[in-house]
Amino acid sequence: MILIADSGSTKCDWMIVSDQSRTIAKTMGFNPFFHSEELVTSKLAENEVLMNHANAIDSIFYYGAGCSSESRNEILRKALASKFPNASVIMVAQDLDGAAYATIGHGSGIACIIGTGSNSCYFDGTVVHDKIPALGYVMGDEGSGSYFGKILLSNFLYERLPSELAKELQQTYDLTREGILSAVYNQPNANVYLASFMRFVSSHKTHPYFHKMIYDGLYHFASIHIACYDNYKETEVHFVGSIAHYFRDELDQVASELGFTIGNIVKKPIDALADYHIKLQENITQ
Repeated sequence: MILIADSGSTKCDWMIVSDQSRTIAKTMGFNPFFHSEELVTSKLAENEVLMNHANAIDSIFYYGAGCSSESRNEILRKALASKFPNASVIMVAQDLDGAAYATIGHGSGIACIIGTGSNSCYFDGTVVHDKIPALGYVMGDEGSGSYFGKILLSNFLYERLPSELAKELQQTYDLTREGILSAVYNQPNANVYLASFMRFVSSHKTHPYFHKMIYDGLYHFASIHIACYDNYKETEVHFVGSIAHYFRDELDQVASELGFTIGNIVKKPIDALADYHIKLQENITQ
């Protein structure tokens, strides 16, 4: 059996793949920037589906946010090795690799992630090239859930939201200035907290205020993370993540404005990643 994981900062989708079946499991998202080996190990141990198959797993392919250096990746490798003792292969790679494999497969093109965070790469069919660094939710993550959550809450506190939206937002989340500032500056996983307000945005996405906010944010993302590639108008641009999925209309507008072509948009890439690895194994054995 092989185990495949697609992890953002908010949640992680797991798929156990055998010759006969695919089994899904879900955990919190793991990011080695913020999470220790001990925390990852304890959360894995709590998941009944994963632990029921633990001894049968022989290969693990983990794609995750924050997995862009060997030292950070080692945190995940050690945690995975401790809970899946018979896995002879444990590969930990950045989420961009997973995005490229899930949307492009064995071809070439630009792959983008727009979920809790954001990033992009160019995939030449073999190697992932990430030209622009991922700066995280404080300095970067343009067009992401945390990016829009930050705009929404700051405008709420500045009293710059349309009055009807401000009233409903406050009532829905029982927001206070002290509570917001504590969650952002004193509590862990501020990026996940900020991104959690995208449910409110999505449920009001036809409101002119949010339409403009989303369009401007996605345009900002594309001008930095897509237009940086010299061939961005000649190759398809693919996306994974909930923001790209739910705000396709605004993304189409940005694509038209900047002159690029949208390829695949995949909300959750776990099934496509399973297909990719199954095909890869078949090609190896042939």
